Amino acid sequence: MYKALLLLHLSVFIAGFTGVFGRVISVDAFALTFYRVLIAAVLLYLLLRWRRVAVQFKHSELRFLLIGLILSWHWVFFYASIKLANISIGVICLSGMAFFCALLEPVLLHRRFRVRELGFALVGISGIALIFNFDARFRAGITCGMICALLAACYAIFNKRYGANAAVPERVIFWEMSGGVLGILMLMPVYLAFYGGKGLSLNLKDLLALCALASVCTVGLYLLQIVVLRYVSAFTMNLTYNLEPIYSIAAAMLLFSENRELNFSFYCGLCFIAMSVILQTASLLWESRAVT
Repeated sequence: MYKALLLLHLSVFIAGFTGVFGRVISVDAFALTFYRVLIAAVLLYLLLRWRRVAVQFKHSELRFLLIGLILSWHWVFFYASIKLANISIGVICLSGMAFFCALLEPVLLHRRFRVRELGFALVGISGIALIFNFDARFRAGITCGMICALLAACYAIFNKRYGANAAVPERVIFWEMSGGVLGILMLMPVYLAFYGGKGLSLNLKDLLALCALASVCTVGLYLLQIVVLRYVSAFTMNLTYNLEPIYSIAAAMLLFSENRELNFSFYCGLCFIAMSVILQTASLLWESRAVT
């Protein structure tokens, strides 16, 4: 359990930089997500070929395409939240995924509701409620962020059910990224009708940043998550990811001086969110010690 928690927190640290890339890359949320899943899928295909792992599609992998579709739409709303508000708001709204997971995981995975999980999730969602009211300018970004959190919870739950015990995690992520590409292509005609092809153009800086985002913060990150989900619940993963905003906000303050846009109620909400993670982590460590 200790190793799994260590890997989980490493993945959270890596995820903390996805919001920074969302601010640095100049293209809109739709184009950013399209290139992210496309580059990640290509990198994973090359990795599988290098390892001589078969990539032929099987009917059982249709589920991973659908999970990837959910993931791609989650990213669209995540980056829309950052573009409409800022990095701090976009990543803090992700904390809501623990609340959605506490409600949905027992239903979708057919297990009992855990009062403790709901309690911890409510502490975190209280923090988001404090943040939601602090500035009306950011409410569109916060709304996109909460939709993003709901989709993130669904992704983690389905990945726990179908992907956690896969023999070749890279193959699972490859088909999920491929599903993400399909999910974006489904929306491409609507995007082109409103924005045209100019929104998809890239400069060299965007291309380099997208390659870093797709390799480290996508391929590496989601492979780590697949491994961790073998040992912890989807709720624990989502609740621990409430710490992602702390890393992202620290980076945003250092790089973009976002602290000028935040006030006291934002920091109070952040404290509630951090408290929910600390309580759940302590609970898990206590349980693992009791078992051993």
